[in-house]
Amino acid sequence: VDRAFPRSTRGSLKISRTLVALATLICFLVSGAHGAYTALAGMETVITTLFLLLYLLKLDARMRFLFWPLADIINSVIAALFLLVVGLFAIIIKSNKGTLAGGVLGLILLVLCLVDAVLLCKKISLDKARGRSAPAK
Repeated sequence: VDRAFPRSTRGSLKISRTLVALATLICFLVSGAHGAYTALAGMETVITTLFLLLYLLKLDARMRFLFWPLADIINSVIAALFLLVVGLFAIIIKSNKGTLAGGVLGLILLVLCLVDAVLLCKKISLDKARGRSAPAK
């Protein structure tokens, strides 16, 4: 277990993304919102929790068959696009206060997804040499 990860910037961002996604899911469930809203919030909660566990348990270092930061960036960008659409629809339709609250939380989650993607893009560099085959400077 990586005990430093939850205290890092990326770790606290993943934890906050998970909590806001869970709050969005609860708002949509309680309000009886459209099933697509609830499904998106539920999927985002599960996927973000899985990425949090992946980094927390250091499974990304063990499972090297996939470049996990890039998969995380792709997830964040796609989630941000879906959250933009669902959040705006929920706010515009606002069938009740729960749907409105879920839409607002969805837009907050959108911002967290974009911040996460930007931080990950800054962390990885495709032109930086990796591994033992790196030339000596």
